[in-house]
Amino acid sequence: MQNNQSRKLAHGAMMIALFTVLMAIVFYVPMANIVAALIAPLPIIWYSAHYDRKSSALVFVAAVAVTFFIGGLLILPASLIFAAAGMTIGDAIFNKKSKVFMFISTSVVLLFTFALQYVIAVRLFEVDFIRESLDLMKASYMESIKLSEKLTGQATPKEVMDNLTAMLNTLEMTIPASITLAMLLFALLFMAVNLPILKRLKVDVPKFAKFSELRLPRSVLWYYLIVLSINLFVRPEPDSALAIIMLNVSMVLWVLLTVQGISFIHYMLDCYKQPKFLKVISTLVAIPFYSFVVLIGIIDLGFNARDYIQQKSQK
Repeated sequence: MQNNQSRKLAHGAMMIALFTVLMAIVFYVPMANIVAALIAPLPIIWYSAHYDRKSSALVFVAAVAVTFFIGGLLILPASLIFAAAGMTIGDAIFNKKSKVFMFISTSVVLLFTFALQYVIAVRLFEVDFIRESLDLMKASYMESIKLSEKLTGQATPKEVMDNLTAMLNTLEMTIPASITLAMLLFALLFMAVNLPILKRLKVDVPKFAKFSELRLPRSVLWYYLIVLSINLFVRPEPDSALAIIMLNVSMVLWVLLTVQGISFIHYMLDCYKQPKFLKVISTLVAIPFYSFVVLIGIIDLGFNARDYIQQKSQK
């Protein structure tokens, strides 16, 4: 018992030290900081995968505290994000959860952590970094337009200015969806990078099914139909709260259905035993033609298209 407790403390101290080193590299070592950011959750993941939730929570708090004392407030938001992701992924491994559960739980925790930090920054420090980033972007665009006018000696057409204003307004309204998708991407990246490393360290990690076998819950299709019906029949006023909500939900659903459509295309290529490079080409082509790919995703979720493709390919 004493040996187990000593081992737990020793491993905790080692992982806290390693996490601190990685966070220091993220903030103070150019070039290497990208790689360090991707593997920064690894020490917390490893510890949480081996020890119970209470011990993992203590290591989480200690790791964040140590990085705060070393880097101050500047490093605190990132260390919270990385440590929270690490503890969530590790806890899912410890409790033998599926990779889908791991992905969803990590995304939710990352989103909650980011939202909490944003609220604290606005309420306590009166720093709205999202608003400041948008204002900086708008100022940058305006400076570029003024420079262009000086170089060409011609005023920017009103149509161009209107399109620019509309684009910036849309970008501002879709901030919630953009942040949500960013947290989903971060969760996926953390898992994609760290789980293979953990496997090499003899940690039993769950496996994802092939991307071509991805099937989103059919409820995604119902959500899409509800949003589509509201936009067609209710027609919320532009800039209203309902319109902004529908725009953000639609953006997330478009991305999910695009991913589902690409998965179906990969499934067809597998059924017909096509070369793998066609998957890369089809994925790249799907991005500019996402509207068509969304339709494919809807057909894949709404109908039994995969069985039909499988039967056709076997003839």
